[in-house]
Amino acid sequence: MEPGDRQNLVADQALVDRAKRKDVEAFGKIVDAYQSRVLGFVRRMVLNEDEALDVTQEVFIKAFRAVDRFDGRCSLRTWLFRIAHNLCIDRARKVSRSAHVSQISLVVEEDEEREVADMRFDPASALLQRELSQVLEESLAAMSEKLRIVLILHDQEDMSYEEIATTVDIPVGTVKSRLFLARAFLQNRLKGYFYGANS
Repeated sequence: MEPGDRQNLVADQALVDRAKRKDVEAFGKIVDAYQSRVLGFVRRMVLNEDEALDVTQEVFIKAFRAVDRFDGRCSLRTWLFRIAHNLCIDRARKVSRSAHVSQISLVVEEDEEREVADMRFDPASALLQRELSQVLEESLAAMSEKLRIVLILHDQEDMSYEEIATTVDIPVGTVKSRLFLARAFLQNRLKGYFYGANS
């Protein structure tokens, strides 16, 4: 563990201890620290901006109500992501998943927009980058939730196998196999962009 990580864990625990005493300001600092990351994760799971905002708000409401039960056996980040994961699964069970991929509103991060804008002097590269980004989003949407969540937590949130196992409540071996299957799925969907359409 890096020194910075250790400091973050200590700072998080101090905020949690205050939040357990119903210190709203302390919990507000937890929200400030993790809201954007939780929202980014939820966006990839529900693939709808309004729903993502609703679920993210629900994550922190639920976390505030349950903060007394946070025992510190996992990091605060892992605990929040586990709540988010469970809410996304609950939401998916309630909502019909009949929408076509073409109707999914694609969420583009601000950083991704800047990357595309930086390529404005090379229209062909910019077009390819936008198209690849869209295909990637569509591929994530087409992937099963079980595979998608493991891929997002590992590659986007930089979680370890153990943290993912705790978040999703599955064995570490299952995390590794799902990550392998998710990458194989993406590789198959994106191979035309890297090896040529006819390969």
